[in-house]
Amino acid sequence: MEQGKRKVAILFGGRSAEHEVSLQSAKNVYDAIDREKFEPILIGIDKNGKWLLNDGAKFLLHAEDPKLIKLNQDGESVALIPANNGEITNLDNSTRQKIDVVFPILHGPFGEDGTVQGLLKLANLPFVGPSVLGSAVGMDKDVMKRLLRDAGLPIGKFISVKSTDEIPTYSEVQSKLGAPFFVKPANMGSSVGIAKVHNESEYLVAVEDAFNYDVKIIIEENILGREIECAVLGNSEPKASVPGEIKPTHEFYSYEAKYIDENGAVAEIPAKISKEATEKIQQLAIKTFQVLECEGCSRVDFFLKEDGEAVINEINTIPGFTKISMYPKLWEASGISYTELISRLIDLAIERFKAEQKIKTDYLN
Repeated sequence: MEQGKRKVAILFGGRSAEHEVSLQSAKNVYDAIDREKFEPILIGIDKNGKWLLNDGAKFLLHAEDPKLIKLNQDGESVALIPANNGEITNLDNSTRQKIDVVFPILHGPFGEDGTVQGLLKLANLPFVGPSVLGSAVGMDKDVMKRLLRDAGLPIGKFISVKSTDEIPTYSEVQSKLGAPFFVKPANMGSSVGIAKVHNESEYLVAVEDAFNYDVKIIIEENILGREIECAVLGNSEPKASVPGEIKPTHEFYSYEAKYIDENGAVAEIPAKISKEATEKIQQLAIKTFQVLECEGCSRVDFFLKEDGEAVINEINTIPGFTKISMYPKLWEASGISYTELISRLIDLAIERFKAEQKIKTDYLN
C-alpha cells in the first residue's frame, strides 16, 4: 500500500429489509472511491448479522440485477472488537485488518438507527454520517417529527401507534387526517412497508403490513404537493445542494420506483421552482439537519404545496448511493462529483473524530 492511503471500510448489507438497497449502494461507492487517496475494504453484513470480509472481485452475486442481488457468503467471518484499536479480526485472531475510517452504507434498522454508530464510537473509529443521536432520531419518524414540530418547523399532521396500543379505527384516522393517508413503519426507509390508504379494507391490510417491520407505526396525512429533495453536507457549517424534484410514475415513490423500476420515477435536477422556493427549501434542509443533531450527510425530503408552502416529510441520514439515488445526483448538479463527494464525506468523518478526541475522559487528572 502506498504511504498515506487511508484504509476505508465500506460497511454494507445488514439486518434490515433495506439490505438489497445497501448492496447496490456499496457497489457504487466501491467503484467510485478515489483509489489515489483510499484503500477500500469491503465488510458485508448478512441478514443474520454476521460480518464478512469480502474480496472486491466477487463480493456480490447478480450485482447488475436489483431483484436478484445478493451478498456473497464466501467472505471470511470477522468482528470489530472495541478494545482492538480499530482492527477487524477473525475468531482465531489469525486475520487482523487495520481500519482508519468506516463508511457505513447500512440503510434502515441495525445500521442507520445509531446501533452501528454506537459500536464504532466504542471502537474509537471515525465514521461517515451522523453520530448516535442524529442517526437514532432521524430513523424514528415519530420522534423526528416531534422534534421538528417543537422547533417550529413545518410538518404534516400525523398519528403514531405502538403495537401495544389500541389501533385507531379507519373513521377515527380519517376524521383527523382526511383520506387518503399513508401508513408507515416508524423505523424504516426506502418506502418499505408503506401503503397509501383509500378505504377501510386497505387500512387494515396496511396496518398489519407496517407492523411486520416495526413495533411502532405512523399514520400521516396525504399532502398534495410536488416532491422536492435537498441534500446536506457538512459538520458545524453544513451546506445544502440544489433541490431536485421526484416525479413518480407509480402512485407514490415506492420501493420499486426507487430501486428496481428504472422508469419508476423521473428526477428533475435542479427542480424547476422559483428562486424563493429554492432558498426556502435549502434553509429548511439545513435547519432540519441541525435540529436533529446530524453531521456529515443527510437528505431532507419535502412537499412543495401549490401556495408555495414547503412541508418537511423526513430526513434520511444514510441516503442511497445507488447509480440512480438522489443524494449523489443532487451534489453532482451542485458541482461535486460522485468521487469527490465520497472523499469529502470521509474528510468530514475524520474532522469530527479529531474534534471528539479533544474531549477529556478523565475528570481527576
